[in-house]
Amino acid sequence: MSAASLPPPTLWRTCRVLANRTRLDILALLARDGAQNVSSVARHLKLSLPTASQSLRALEARGLLTCRRVSRRVEYGLTEGRRQGSADQIVAALRRVLDRRGDRIERIFKLATAFTHPRRVEVFRAIAKGADSFAKIHAATRISVPALQRQLEKLEARGFIASTRGAYAVQTQADPFARALARLATG
Repeated sequence: MSAASLPPPTLWRTCRVLANRTRLDILALLARDGAQNVSSVARHLKLSLPTASQSLRALEARGLLTCRRVSRRVEYGLTEGRRQGSADQIVAALRRVLDRRGDRIERIFKLATAFTHPRRVEVFRAIAKGADSFAKIHAATRISVPALQRQLEKLEARGFIASTRGAYAVQTQADPFARALARLATG
């Protein structure tokens, strides 16, 4: 696969950051309680300071958090959606999902792992553009047969695609976070 055919790294790299329960717990805390400093996050979630700091930096590096200096401390909060980039779309969807009652962390984790590899983004995009058989997806992506089979299984297990008698189709998503990921994956 040439560098020119690779999908933009933003989605799969962001999903790799999100595919971590500690980081998702941090996002849930910030969505619920607002901006926090590293010490506060560590105390609320019973994390070490280095773990809290590293997780906050990873989320901020992907644009999911903003940070601002308040006196001698740095406070982290969810991105406010001032831009229309992919991180803002993900944060907006996460806010809607995290505001609901119940344990959403496992669901978000599972959905995020659907797109933690650029090949899965590429496969999903090919199906969304009409490649509905294994042969057509293979021709569109040029991913090896064993690797393509693995990517299809992962996307299907996470509910983003379905296959019926060898025909693949993108699944409509009811979950706001899943809808945002699917929209971003199709570019």
